[in-house]
Amino acid sequence: MEKIQLYLRESYQELVKNVSWPTWANLQGNAVAVVVAVLMLAAIVFLMDMVSKFALDLVYGI
Repeated sequence: MEKIQLYLRESYQELVKNVSWPTWANLQGNAVAVVVAVLMLAAIVFLMDMVSKFALDLVYGI
């Protein structure tokens, strides 16, 4: 039981004093960057899908 208490105490100390948490503005900026990147990748995959569908329709005449 003592080891668990020590672990929890040290974990709390590390999270509170040693970890450098991002600011709210930094967090928002990173979230926007991730959303934009995901949307761009989704658009690229969508376009690739449409091009391959068009090519297959041309080849097979469906």
